[in-house]
Amino acid sequence: MKISVCGKGGSGKSTIVTLLANEARARGHQVLVVDSDESNTGLFRMLGFDHPPVPLMELVGGKKSLQQKMRQPNILAQTAFPIEDIPVQYLLDRDGLKLISIGKILHSLEGCACPMGVLSREFLKKLTLRPDELAIVDMEAGVEHFGRGVDTSIDSVLIVVEPPLESVNVGQKIHDLASGIGVNNVWAVMNKVPSEEIAIRLKAELQERRIEVVGCVYFDADIFRSSLEGKIPVNGVAVWETGEIMNTVLSRAGLPTLG
Repeated sequence: MKISVCGKGGSGKSTIVTLLANEARARGHQVLVVDSDESNTGLFRMLGFDHPPVPLMELVGGKKSLQQKMRQPNILAQTAFPIEDIPVQYLLDRDGLKLISIGKILHSLEGCACPMGVLSREFLKKLTLRPDELAIVDMEAGVEHFGRGVDTSIDSVLIVVEPPLESVNVGQKIHDLASGIGVNNVWAVMNKVPSEEIAIRLKAELQERRIEVVGCVYFDADIFRSSLEGKIPVNGVAVWETGEIMNTVLSRAGLPTLG
């Protein structure tokens, strides 16, 4: 299953991606995290790696030669490929938790991120997974990736929503766009919720907009303390809450929960 994690900037997508990836791996799944956010550079640390992987953009010679290089012999020129065909220099692996990065905006005036969207779309379209494998995609903030068609090969979309109304409005747009391209599994995860009262109100607002909620991660001071070091805790309340979310997501998708 390919799961896209989307939401407004600052809603906590990378944190939710990390928590989900750690939980899925602990249950025995092989997990590939796809870093498709061209601006956030810290996901590799959150996942426990010492350095980022070589971006896949380098596999095709950089942004300027993307279209030409994708037609030359490499995995992206194939009609389909499994995880094990990804060249090792572009793939980090820690006990079955794998990470690839599409690419990052690193310099002023280097141009827009559209070529990275094209690469993300083609990579996800051609990536094949075994039943015990999950791909979790940390998408760029907002909704532009839907315009680039990145989500057309996604099985499930998780919308990370925090209490501010603007986050709810972005979540609504993501829900509508995902449903519009035929993604059947579109759910919301409430994040950074400070109280049960706010959780009830936020869930009611989402349900009124016909957005199904599959779980809530309450405000967790341990998460914020760890984030100052670029890390995510491996236990605690947020980890337990993520386990409940994973149960729901896998069961709704018809997959074994394992673990």
